[in-house]
Amino acid sequence: MNNINRSCGVLLHITSLPSPYGIGTLGKDAEEFIDALRDSGQKYWQVLPINPVGYGNSPYQSYSAFAGEPLLIDLDDLVGNGLLTRKSCEEADFGADPSFVDFEKVAAVKMQLLREAFKTFTEGTNAVDVAFLAFNSEEAGWLDDYALFMAIKTSNKNVAFTNWSRPLLLRDKKAIEDFLEQDGIGKEVEFWKFTQFFFHRQWNKLRRYANKSGVKIIGDIPIYASPDSADVWTNPGLFLLDADCKPTKVAGVPPDYFSETGQLWGNPLYNWDAPLVFDWWIKRFKKASELYDTIRIDHFRAFDTYYAIPYGEKTAVKGEWLNGPGMDLFNAVKKEKTLANFPIIAEDLGELFDSVKILLKQTGFPGMKILQFGFNNQNQDNEHLPHNYKSNMVVYTGTHDNSTVNGFLKAKNAPKSMAKNYIKPGFLEPAHWACIRSLYASTAGIVLIPMQDVLGLDDSARMNTPGTIKSGAGGNWVWRMKKGEFKPAALKKLKSLSEVYFR
Repeated sequence: MNNINRSCGVLLHITSLPSPYGIGTLGKDAEEFIDALRDSGQKYWQVLPINPVGYGNSPYQSYSAFAGEPLLIDLDDLVGNGLLTRKSCEEADFGADPSFVDFEKVAAVKMQLLREAFKTFTEGTNAVDVAFLAFNSEEAGWLDDYALFMAIKTSNKNVAFTNWSRPLLLRDKKAIEDFLEQDGIGKEVEFWKFTQFFFHRQWNKLRRYANKSGVKIIGDIPIYASPDSADVWTNPGLFLLDADCKPTKVAGVPPDYFSETGQLWGNPLYNWDAPLVFDWWIKRFKKASELYDTIRIDHFRAFDTYYAIPYGEKTAVKGEWLNGPGMDLFNAVKKEKTLANFPIIAEDLGELFDSVKILLKQTGFPGMKILQFGFNNQNQDNEHLPHNYKSNMVVYTGTHDNSTVNGFLKAKNAPKSMAKNYIKPGFLEPAHWACIRSLYASTAGIVLIPMQDVLGLDDSARMNTPGTIKSGAGGNWVWRMKKGEFKPAALKKLKSLSEVYFR
């Protein structure tokens, strides 16, 4: 992605879109958001991982690195296909507050509706049957294992796979055959394939709509697989695990900007010496290239050096830095014709060794800079301030892990003086718009603004606080934009900035 054109976009996860069904979906409201992006001069829509959410409702702790989140499926499309009735959707209780996702309630209600749709789908003569069979065949490389994993997980009351019976834990062939012979299990496996069929069909339609509107979608690849995932269960040899499939060392980061005790993520680390680990990553990149127009790699630095924490530690204070695959992996990726020139953004934030910066330069990928990180009470110059940006960069006011700009500036020890002197708000110009303007005016190639900052919201709209598990209103991953909240005035302001600064 060298020599990227000056452009701009918005960061908003799909779950944060408005909809009548308690959570953002791939339906009409997503298309209307794309229309708004087009009309405001935006060229990109960045989303968080669209994989099935796992522990803590985090899209970065997914049951599969290849599957899509069933909760994002548009129910109106299923109604249109005769698989659900309008009445059943309207009478369902998805939660009364449109400002946040009640994941527990939404999951319980929506999965039941999806099961009703699946029942209709399998009992009737449906025109999409051939397409469904073709999808199952084309995606079998990951779909079969994912559907089986979810069927076993459901039958085991959703406990982590490390708590399954040992034969199923270790994928004993006879145990799996016996499981599949149980009444209803075949249908259960088909149900999970059904959810993926409709997810992918709707996603592909939405992406085509975006591209036709001149908007490209930036997708997000979490670097690590979830410890409770089809990926780890199916490919234990690719990870540093013991005989019970539990990690020997886990991922995280040492004490940093976000936490005095570091961040203990708990994901198993890759066995980079495993013969097939590069093949798995290539498959993952290929899948992402089919879903997105650009890929953002989360925690890129771990390909150079990664932090390994002994399994069982309560914090991330104790750990060691180990060497990742470096350029060897990306050389292997670039040998694939479909991936040779695919646009990739590297999330290179945090305390970086010189070797990480060298790797980034070798790949040619643009890195990221965060305006909030530029402001400090010591009034010190640093690489996150706009006057230091370069064209091969993607810059943000903040990411999903940061406070909103207004929340940041209102915090107790915020560097208000430096921020005000730097962004120099105009007469009656709100601080968040001055921050956005300073990025648009910079030499950075791509500017991406979280929707919360476009709307000028405080920290009640923060998407995630790293190292914490919080649910309910104001919790992690739950914020939603209300219907009509992206007002014409904000749209017009973005449009004006994109034109004034030639983005």
